[in-house]
Amino acid sequence: MADQVLVIGSGGREHALAWKLAQSPHVKRVLVAPGNAGTANNGKISNSAISISDHAALAKYCKDQKIGLVVVGPEVPLAAGIVDDLTAAGVRCFGPTAKAAQLESSKSFSKAFLDRHHIPTARWKAFTNAEEACNFITSAEFPALVVKASGLAAGKGVIVATNKGEACKAVLEIMQDKTFGTAGETVVVEELLEGEEVSCLCFTDGVVIAPMPPAQDHKRLMDGDQGPNTGGMGAYAPAPQLSKDLLLEIRNGILQKTIDGMRKEGIPYIGVLYAGLMLTKDGPKVLEFNCRFGDPECQVILPLLKSDLYEVIQATIDRKLSSCMPVWFEDSVAVTVVMASEGYPGSYPKGLEISGFSQAKELGLEVFHAGTVIKDGKVLTNGGRVLTVTAVKKDLLSALEKANEGVGVIQFKGAIYRKDIGYRAIAFLKQSRGLTYKDSGVDIAAGNTLVQKIKPLAAATSRPGPEEQKPKITDYPTAINAIILTNPSVFFLVGCNAELGGFAGLFDLKEAGYKDPILVSGTDGVGTKLKIAQLCNKHNTIGQDLVAMCVNDILAQGAEPLFFLDYFACGKLDVGMAQAIIAGIAEACKLAGCALLGGETAEMPGMYPPGEYDLAGFAVGAVERGQMLPQLDRIVEGDVVIGIASSGVHSNGFSLVRKIVEKSSLDFSSPSVGDSGHQTLGEQLLTPTKIYSKVLLPALRSGSVKAFAHITGGGLLENIPRVLPASFGVVLGFAHVEVNNLLQALQANRLPSFHSQRSKTPASKARVAVLISGTGTNLEALIASTKKPTSCAEIVLVISNKAGVEGLKKAERAGIPTKVIDHKLYGSRTEFDSAIDKVLEAFATELICLAGFMRILSGPFEEVDAGAIIFQEAVPVKIGDTEKTLSERVKEAEHRAFPAAMQLVASGAVRLGGDGKLCWNAEKHH
Repeated sequence: MADQVLVIGSGGREHALAWKLAQSPHVKRVLVAPGNAGTANNGKISNSAISISDHAALAKYCKDQKIGLVVVGPEVPLAAGIVDDLTAAGVRCFGPTAKAAQLESSKSFSKAFLDRHHIPTARWKAFTNAEEACNFITSAEFPALVVKASGLAAGKGVIVATNKGEACKAVLEIMQDKTFGTAGETVVVEELLEGEEVSCLCFTDGVVIAPMPPAQDHKRLMDGDQGPNTGGMGAYAPAPQLSKDLLLEIRNGILQKTIDGMRKEGIPYIGVLYAGLMLTKDGPKVLEFNCRFGDPECQVILPLLKSDLYEVIQATIDRKLSSCMPVWFEDSVAVTVVMASEGYPGSYPKGLEISGFSQAKELGLEVFHAGTVIKDGKVLTNGGRVLTVTAVKKDLLSALEKANEGVGVIQFKGAIYRKDIGYRAIAFLKQSRGLTYKDSGVDIAAGNTLVQKIKPLAAATSRPGPEEQKPKITDYPTAINAIILTNPSVFFLVGCNAELGGFAGLFDLKEAGYKDPILVSGTDGVGTKLKIAQLCNKHNTIGQDLVAMCVNDILAQGAEPLFFLDYFACGKLDVGMAQAIIAGIAEACKLAGCALLGGETAEMPGMYPPGEYDLAGFAVGAVERGQMLPQLDRIVEGDVVIGIASSGVHSNGFSLVRKIVEKSSLDFSSPSVGDSGHQTLGEQLLTPTKIYSKVLLPALRSGSVKAFAHITGGGLLENIPRVLPASFGVVLGFAHVEVNNLLQALQANRLPSFHSQRSKTPASKARVAVLISGTGTNLEALIASTKKPTSCAEIVLVISNKAGVEGLKKAERAGIPTKVIDHKLYGSRTEFDSAIDKVLEAFATELICLAGFMRILSGPFEEVDAGAIIFQEAVPVKIGDTEKTLSERVKEAEHRAFPAAMQLVASGAVRLGGDGKLCWNAEKHH
């Protein structure tokens, strides 16, 4: 049965949506509220006078009119929660929820989200104080010339200044003069990026994304990008500047990463995601997100859609987008030109008659109305951007010519429009397109730059001659018959020619002092420890991990490491990052006593998302024929097993480590666990793998060592048998050994687990309010805990009794609503508590957390600090502790304990019984 569809909005975008939906055989009628002259009694399409701001009345209207689907065009209703409210009332609605729409409605939330998920964007900082913003502009180490109102400003809240004075003026206009009203209460100051701006949109069901053809908007009023900023004066699609590889990079590294990030934070994003990007020399970077179709991008994208829009939308809502991926017309280009009123974007006249629609239709053009109205049977102007004229042709030039021809036949007094829509693409297409490596995404110049930077690093690893290299064993006992074990987890040479950039490296074994050598080789990687390095943006230690994993393996054969080669692979070469990694490899080679003979840097566009890379290494060593290990025939009962301490987890087991962290109350920016000083957990886990060659080679060559086991993946149980005769075993004693088990320390911070049939769904998460007075001592830890997929709690409100404190800013950056209730404005403690209670009720709060709240609650609140203990953690007092060091350790423990306690209560694993004692739910707590 055919459906009735309601489109919310009144612009050219909404006309285009109604036009495309009306083409579906599944759609009987399309209503547009409030609509315009173009959507008034136009075939299947007609207007509705229902208010879109009263969501309850709108839901009733939809049910009365048997509306089967609501499609929301503009951002304001989305930010106001129209999708949440209609869905709750049982009305199918297409678009993101209010929380998901924060990607557009809060620039500060959006920028913080991009940083959290390592999605490339301009450097930035948010401010609620104009003076602080101006100070930042004048002192920033980058051109901080882009000033944005954090809230919604109808697409006009961005000022791109030409100098610092202009930027400060923009801040004052937004924050003090209230140019954009409440949208400017917070401003975001950004780095000015250079490059070409494009719009990349996609449908998404919260998991799968379906990219649309990339488009390019034209914001300036006049030709040549002159004049003031507007909502958009025209667009075209697809943009030819984006190669297939670049589109793949954007798809994987920006669009998909954004959807994945929102889902991981418990805010599934369903609808249309619009990413405004700058194509910089360092790759695409996000300028902004929109939570809906762009206007005028929608007017060039939908004409290229071959699929049924209604079917695509329904599949998206049902989270089955993968079964209904949209298909696009190939070898077609769409151009739309906006016709605006004289005076736009300032004040402009209304009520001017428009003519020429029939002539435009005869030319095969689509005219999408925006600021128009019908009065006495005539179409009149009723807004700044009046209409858009869209042409679809086989090539860009033909489409632009046809659109401009249409603009010429449509007439109204004072009409202004651009004639150069798509001029950048035309210039791009006219360039000589002889394909280069750089066009394909491989930057040879960057590779050459890297080679020059790392040449001195490799040269510094050249090995000394044989006499200097001869091992000394005077520090080792000679009477021990031993099997040595090293825990698992570099670039140097003797007589080597390591001229980087050549085809091969040379090594002279004779010069190294060997008489009857056996060559020993080993290869390995760093594993998923790389993911932690990439997340922490710390790349200078993993080179040692790589060298250690290879060198320690060949030590097991009794071999001295002679030279090392590395393999570094990435999607786009970042010279600074690569240099840091290879510098770490070179330093590790020095520690190992081997030479960095060469390596391969593989830049492979499309293979790796931005910021990700892989590493592999190859070590070659030598051992005299009679000194090879293990010497199985010499191993006898009673031989001593010596364990050599590791520096940490090394480079095996990090898939397990990452899973433990994911399920714990920690993240990689949390304070380190155990006794690790003032590191973050990420820094602690990135402690490099120990290299044993220089320490152990003298012992291995003494003749006293019969076998050597490198404890890598598989641990003690699997690696020790590899160096023993088949009939032998070992007895390991740990009674007198202090074991610093990092995995146990991490496990101590794990969140409670739940039976799958009883676990809370995201919809039933406990609604938490956090009360603060200042920085919100534990607020950041609580927020991080609730963002985890396993969280049973959702922070819906942060209340402070003081305005402007740092804790409020933390909440705003996380997209959490805030409220200031100043205790000084109330006559008594009871009145103050009652005011808090009313706000908590308004937000349907189920659980309250006090995070540095400096007021004593009474009245409607229960007695505090008098209940049973839910969760506790011992904090040791150490020799040499000061009040400051002990206080910091207590805070670190509190940052772990408080979120864990919150999750226990929120999950229902623990509650307070009538007798004041704790009641544990055994089914929910492990």
